Amino acid sequence: MLINDMILTQEKLSFLAERESNARTYNRDIDRIFARGALSRVFDSEGREYIDCLACAGALPLGHNHPSVQSKVREFLESGQLQQALDIATPAKVTFIEELYRTLPSAFAKNAKFQCCGPSGSDAVEAAIKLFKTATGRRSVLAFQGAYHGMTMGALGLMGNTEPKAKVSGFMSEIQFLPFPYSFRSPFGTDPAETDRLCLAYIDNLLSDPESGITKPALIIVEAIQGEGGCIPASARWLKGLREITEYHDIPLVLDEIQCGFGRSGDMFAFEYADIVPDAIVMSKAIGGGYPLSILAYQKKFDCWTPGSHAGTFRGNQIAMVSGAATMEYLRQDGMLNRVRETGALLKSQLEQLKTRFPCIGDVRGRGLMVGVEMIDPNAPSNRLGHRATNAELAKALKKACLRRGLIIESGGRHGGVMRFLPPLILTTSDVIEIVKRFEAALSDIVGASKY
Repeated sequence: MLINDMILTQEKLSFLAERESNARTYNRDIDRIFARGALSRVFDSEGREYIDCLACAGALPLGHNHPSVQSKVREFLESGQLQQALDIATPAKVTFIEELYRTLPSAFAKNAKFQCCGPSGSDAVEAAIKLFKTATGRRSVLAFQGAYHGMTMGALGLMGNTEPKAKVSGFMSEIQFLPFPYSFRSPFGTDPAETDRLCLAYIDNLLSDPESGITKPALIIVEAIQGEGGCIPASARWLKGLREITEYHDIPLVLDEIQCGFGRSGDMFAFEYADIVPDAIVMSKAIGGGYPLSILAYQKKFDCWTPGSHAGTFRGNQIAMVSGAATMEYLRQDGMLNRVRETGALLKSQLEQLKTRFPCIGDVRGRGLMVGVEMIDPNAPSNRLGHRATNAELAKALKKACLRRGLIIESGGRHGGVMRFLPPLILTTSDVIEIVKRFEAALSDIVGASKY
């Protein structure tokens, strides 16, 4: 029976692969049909269990089918309330916005307005671009190397990774990319503290120099922890310095918290540990509790839009508002963020122990339950900046070995060489130990049996 199930699974996967776009991503390496999920576990159509360290790219902060979320969604679906409502007021919307303002940092929330955007985070990024260009009357935008802000044209133009946009033209003009404080691969070839200082000095000089080549920007957009760029956390010192520079030069600072927000870093928002107040926050993924939703929140002094300046049919996703409100309420429970910090610290320390035994692990980094393990080739020479060679081939093989061992994990970062741990935030200590056990077994499978 199991053999027949496997044959049927392969037939269904082949059916999808023949018809789905070449742009498909995750299912190229995750060759399974997942039939059900329960919190941090998922089960394929043949009954095998996996620990999910992808969590829909961070969009499932409480994991699969969390009862606190599911009960609210079922209650809503049976209530006869509106399923979609554009931006019209509904009970679901009122409750959601009340929860959002309880969740936002108080220093930001007291003067904040919000815009419900389309289902994806990309649309909220597009809204931020339009809002601050309108409010400032300026044209240029500053983003960071390694950034990921989405796949629509404006958001894609702000992406550090050049591959998705290599054959596409028509991006907005006057985008300038700044160095991000990537300490393991410092753009200046220096140690972490000096990298922070030099990155800030570069930005300050760029904005001060009348011959820098760029006009004064409408905004600077940044991730406090770069996600797709390789789980790279910016230090509190650097974020605070960036906020000081943007305030001095009168440039709106937009924090993209789409992946690193809502408890993932161990703080509700990843920028909070720097004790700064941005001009805007872009939110999606976790804010919908597993259902599609995005929000742009910004300081009201910038609210110079006219009606219809940013619109969309599905900006009022009622189910996502119900699910998101339940998720935010759960995340605000006493001890929840501390639990994320503790399990995240355990995961990181366990992975750092593996680093001492496996020379192919070049770096372990992150905050909370957003952790990256960068794979290198320890036998290859360093480049002119002293950076070790990324081992993307190993990362790809390791991802498949993890799947065989019952661990779902994604790679990213430069050349795809970083193993990215984004598990649900409800992990237990035993979950963390099991994750590292499976990861170690997969690593031993590859390193012990091959050229790696």
